[in-house]
Amino acid sequence: MADATIGILAAADQAAIRTVSDRFSQVLVARDFDSLVRLYTENAVFMPPHQPAVHGRTALRSWMTSFPRVLRFSLTIDEIDGRADLAYVRGSYSMTLHPADAPGPIDDVGKYIEIRKRQADGSWLLAADIFNSDKP
Repeated sequence: MADATIGILAAADQAAIRTVSDRFSQVLVARDFDSLVRLYTENAVFMPPHQPAVHGRTALRSWMTSFPRVLRFSLTIDEIDGRADLAYVRGSYSMTLHPADAPGPIDDVGKYIEIRKRQADGSWLLAADIFNSDKP
């Protein structure tokens, strides 16, 4: 599916958001959790499926370290919209992960919505992030 962008955000802001999304995929697969949590605001809320919400960078880092190793991860952005200081991103993901207790890698596909806040330096950090699998 091709990326589609709709909205009133400046092209430079949309590009900056896409850059963060690309960076997210890279650092997740590399298990660089320090870099990963810096893509979120200090008081971000992360909402994984079938679990309570995770609040703040410290808790998010702890959650990420317990998540199974991700071997492959890609995002498709379907929509970016917002205003000068607040944006949302809607899309889908696909990944291959390898839980320690699984006999082999597991493929997953799903969808996500992110709320981004523009920072004083012009970066767009994740303030709220929710995803869920399309698989039962």
